Amino acid sequence: MQNARDRLLLAAAELLESGATVSTRAVCERAGVQAPTLYHHFGSKQGLIDAVANHGFTQYTAVENSGDPLDDLRKGWDRHVQFGLAHPSFYGLLYGRAEPGKPCAVTAPAHAALRERFTAAAARGMLKVPAADAAEQVFAANIGITLTLISQPEPDFGLSGRVREAALAGVLHTPSADAPATRASAALTLRALVDSDPGDLTPGERALLGELLERLTR
Repeated sequence: MQNARDRLLLAAAELLESGATVSTRAVCERAGVQAPTLYHHFGSKQGLIDAVANHGFTQYTAVENSGDPLDDLRKGWDRHVQFGLAHPSFYGLLYGRAEPGKPCAVTAPAHAALRERFTAAAARGMLKVPAADAAEQVFAANIGITLTLISQPEPDFGLSGRVREAALAGVLHTPSADAPATRASAALTLRALVDSDPGDLTPGERALLGELLERLTR
């Protein structure tokens, strides 16, 4: 038998998926509990909604690295789109209530996973821009195309693929044995390698090296 916390999560998820209004009263009636029980477990209705959304996002961000950064980036993009289309109410709730200057804590794991993939790409000399900038650009494009496809009667996956490749081309290049690395790409690669394995560098040395490499990438 489910406990009260699980019943509340399930009730909120079902209401969100149905597109119904997610009020405290509606959730509690569906879960068979009183409002104080909701507040005890989640603090507020928004706390409950965040917990439901966080559970869903945890499922789609739990992806192992294959060793091929470009393939991982493409698959990550497609999984993001598929998640949004499979859970449009969740997705609209997360990305439709943006507040000025306030990052969304629920979607932070997805953003962090994308930064990790770009850091792996940087270590292979594949980045044109710093990993954090690449993640911002591609994440923004990924969200935009997902919202666009949700609004379409028939999602145009070809459009998603074209936007994906354009977004990746804007931040990545494929290293070639015939084309020597530029100063900027070499600096980005070294920065990614040092971030993943600082060796015996002290925090001060890392900060100084990071500042120098940042200048070289420009």
